[in-house]
Amino acid sequence: MRVARLLAPAPIETAPLVLEERETPLPGPGEVGIRVHACGVCHTDLHIVEGDLPPHRSPVVPGHQIVGTVDRLGPGASPDLEGKRVGVTWLAHACGTCAFCARGEENLCPQAQFTGYDVDGGFAGYTLARAAFVVPIPPAFDDAAAAPLLCAGVIGYRALRVVGLRRGEHLALFGFGASAHLAIQVARHWECTVGVVTRGADHRTLAEELGARWAVEPGVAPPVPCDRAIVFAPSGEVVVAALRAVRPGGTVAINAVTLDGIPAMPYATLYGERVLRTVSHLTRSDAHAFLRLASEIPVRVEAELHPLEAANEVLLRLKRRELRAAAVLDLAG
Repeated sequence: MRVARLLAPAPIETAPLVLEERETPLPGPGEVGIRVHACGVCHTDLHIVEGDLPPHRSPVVPGHQIVGTVDRLGPGASPDLEGKRVGVTWLAHACGTCAFCARGEENLCPQAQFTGYDVDGGFAGYTLARAAFVVPIPPAFDDAAAAPLLCAGVIGYRALRVVGLRRGEHLALFGFGASAHLAIQVARHWECTVGVVTRGADHRTLAEELGARWAVEPGVAPPVPCDRAIVFAPSGEVVVAALRAVRPGGTVAINAVTLDGIPAMPYATLYGERVLRTVSHLTRSDAHAFLRLASEIPVRVEAELHPLEAANEVLLRLKRRELRAAAVLDLAG
């Protein structure tokens, strides 16, 4: 099988992903083997490739927005999964027994493992996954559309829940890429007014196409105070701007796996019972709930399709903010 493997973290400009031919792995107890059709490219993949996240496994095959067909079962895996089209998310495993798991917070499990980080992921023609952690793919979405739903979509949905968005409220999204372009559609489905703050003119245009009431450049104050705001950019300066944009009693959620630090700010920016929260990973419950909702809406997925050989180039374009929304590697060929 073909894989794009990271031997050691390095700047994406050096093309650190290496194309290789490897033996197809066999599933172990409780695992399934998946013939990969498509794998979304996520900003977290870039953080892993460049070493912004400390390596957990080296070498490793990145990719955690995987769509494929189960064609092998390990001992103990349900026979019902054979031949099914499934998705694999960022959450590869949680222990199921710790206090966090008992509270339904498996995303915070100290023993959690993550796809394309702790275990090999989907930048490959074939992958393994724990049977209990795969999710069914709604027939409403083809492979390329389904892939970004599995992280960008699910984590955006979790951010809407973490920020406490209520039907009819005013939401501001800071940054508008793969995750935000899906989250806005859920918020609009909930009859919320949504505004967007983003640098790219193409991103502002897309935001307006997807129902944004307003879309402005950074530094331009939102036209009205917002009830909630979500920060998709890994920038502490943006967090401060988001706090300034919400009303007293409003909430800001940071949806970023890394952050460059929040600068000093006047206490008045946070005062007034404003709340600052972070979004950490996702749960299986999030994935199942979002995929059902995405199918009902149905959400529109903006995705560019690329061959596996272009993985380095796609990650470089992601770093340079040259993607309109999401990018997907096509492994079906």
